[in-house]
Amino acid sequence: MAFTRATGKHRRPSRVHRTTARAAGVAALATTGVVGTLAAPALAAEPEVEQSGLTPVVTIGDSIADEIDAQALAQKQAAADAAAREAAREAARERAAEAAKEAREAKERAAREAERKRLNTFVAPITASYVSTAYQAGSSLWSSGSHTGIDFHASSGTTVHAVGVGTVVETGWGGAYGNQVVIKMHDGTYTQYGHLSYIGVSVGQSVEPGQQIGLSGATGNVTGPHLHFEARTSPEYGSDMDPVAYLRSHGVNV
Repeated sequence: MAFTRATGKHRRPSRVHRTTARAAGVAALATTGVVGTLAAPALAAEPEVEQSGLTPVVTIGDSIADEIDAQALAQKQAAADAAAREAAREAARERAAEAAKEAREAKERAAREAERKRLNTFVAPITASYVSTAYQAGSSLWSSGSHTGIDFHASSGTTVHAVGVGTVVETGWGGAYGNQVVIKMHDGTYTQYGHLSYIGVSVGQSVEPGQQIGLSGATGNVTGPHLHFEARTSPEYGSDMDPVAYLRSHGVNV
């Protein structure tokens, strides 16, 4: 038998050729029903680069996707946590501001109440004393023919108090009143303190309820030491009003 020699070198089939052949073989076997028993061993015998390379790529891709998802979830959670913290801080700031506002308002209310109490506090001009001569008592001792104030029993040197909040508008010698102090009260009325042996305040000075303004005495037109006290509508003589009613209207028991 004669053989015809092929031209060219004998070569091992290329990978592309082998892949194509394998694909054709698989297709042929599939038509006969044998692919189920042969395909796996046949393909396993010579793994395809394309197939063996694809699986790692897909696997890596899934891993990266999962990592990206995890990072996105973590970022979302971090953002939510940051928002929650900021909301909590804002709520805390609002509570602190509200508490500060309430404290400030309470302090202002307390200050207003203290000021109201201070302005409305009145005391007797002589502590633990009594009225020895009534208002409008008649006598030739007074040029007007009647008493323009009330007299508080007091020995010389007894402390004389401002009866309320006010400003001193007059001090010094007052004729028949002797040494005197006249105070304009915060409500616009005036009080006068006469026959003093000592004056302890000056014109323009502010005084508080119960503050010492002088000492009782017997200066001026008197028969003995005592405090002459008047309530007036002006600083001048002749504008007097009932001092007992005046003091009682301000809570002083006389």
